[in-house]
Amino acid sequence: MTKSTNNLHIETLLAQAGNRTDDDKTGAISAPIYLSTAYRHAGLGQSTGFDYPREAQPTRCILEQTLAQLEDGVAAFALSSGMSAIQLVFTLFHSGDRIIISDDLYGGSYRFFDLLHDHYHLEFSVWDGQDQAALAAAIDQQTVALWLETPSNPTMKVIDIAATAKTTQAHGIKLIVDNTFYTPLIQKPLDLGADIVVHSATKYLAGHNDILAGAVVAKSQADADALAFNLVTTGAVLDPFDAWLLLRSLKTLPLRIRQHEANAQTLVKVLQQDPHVSKVLYPGRGGMISFYLASGVDVNKFLQALNVISFAESLGGVESLVTVPAVQTHADLSEAERQEKGITANLIRLSTGLENTADLTADLAQALTAAAK
Repeated sequence: MTKSTNNLHIETLLAQAGNRTDDDKTGAISAPIYLSTAYRHAGLGQSTGFDYPREAQPTRCILEQTLAQLEDGVAAFALSSGMSAIQLVFTLFHSGDRIIISDDLYGGSYRFFDLLHDHYHLEFSVWDGQDQAALAAAIDQQTVALWLETPSNPTMKVIDIAATAKTTQAHGIKLIVDNTFYTPLIQKPLDLGADIVVHSATKYLAGHNDILAGAVVAKSQADADALAFNLVTTGAVLDPFDAWLLLRSLKTLPLRIRQHEANAQTLVKVLQQDPHVSKVLYPGRGGMISFYLASGVDVNKFLQALNVISFAESLGGVESLVTVPAVQTHADLSEAERQEKGITANLIRLSTGLENTADLTADLAQALTAAAK
C-alpha cells in the first residue's frame, strides 16, 4: 500500500474522501452535492470562498482536493472530459513553442496536436520514449515541454519517467505525463519528477463507464496558479453531479485496480498460449492488454462472437471492452502512420473488467475459435 502526502495510505485516503466536509452543518459521511450556481455574500468584500461555480464549486473542490492528494500534487483540476484536461495543459504554451511528444499516444491527442499546429502555430517533434541522449539532443531553445504516455495507447510502450525527468530538468522544460492507464495506484509521475499529470478520468478513476471527466494535477504552485486562472477563463469545469459520482467512484479504485490487474495477468497467459493470437502486448501492470490476431482470424467475426466482453470504444470500466484502434481510437492517423506504430488492422485492445476470469477466458477462447473458421 502506498502512502500519500498526508501520511495516510491511499486506500484510507480514498475511502474517507469527502467525509467530515459537512461536520459544521449535518455531519454527513457522504459529501453533499451542491447544485447552486449562485452564492450569497454577507456584504461588500465578503465571500464564503464560493462566488461563481466556474471559479470554485463546493462538490468539485472536495473532488479536486482528493485528486491532488492522490497524485501528491499541490492542486488538481476536475474538467468536463479527458480532452478538456489536455487542452487546459496546453493553455500554458504560446505560438512558436515546441513540445516533444512520445511516439505512441491516444489518437485524440494526435488530432488535437494537429489542430494546435495548424491553427495556433505550436511546433511538435517526436521522441521514441527510450533514448535519453536523443531526447536531450532534440531539446532546443523553442522547446518548452515533453508530453508522454506510459504505458502508451495502444501498444503498451513503457517509458522510464524518473530517467526522463532528469533529462527534462537538466534542460529546463516541463515533463507532462498522461497517467490514465496506470493511475496513482501503480505509478505517481509527480513523485518521479514530472511537473504535471493528466487523466482521462472517464476511465479508471471513474471506472463504471458512466461519467465523462478529466483531471489535471500540478506539482508546483506556479503551474497550479496559471492553470487555475486559465480554467476560470475557459470554463470547461466538471459539473457537480459528475464530480460527486467521480468522488464516490474513487472510493473503490484500489479494489478495482487490484482486480483489473489480476484478471489481466491471467488473460495475458491465456492469450499467449492461444494459437489464434500471434503476439500479446502487456506492460506488466494494470488492466490493459493489446494483442494481434493471427493470420486467418477474422476481426469482425471475433468481435461478433463475443458474448461477455463488449466491442466498445472506451476502457477502465467494470465491464470488459475490446477496441480495434485502427478503425476507432487511431482512425485519424494515416495508414502509413498506423503501420509505423504497429497499429494494424488485426490489433485488438482489451480493457479487462471485473468479471470472473474464467468467464472472460471462456469468452475469448470461443470467439477466437469462431473467428478462425
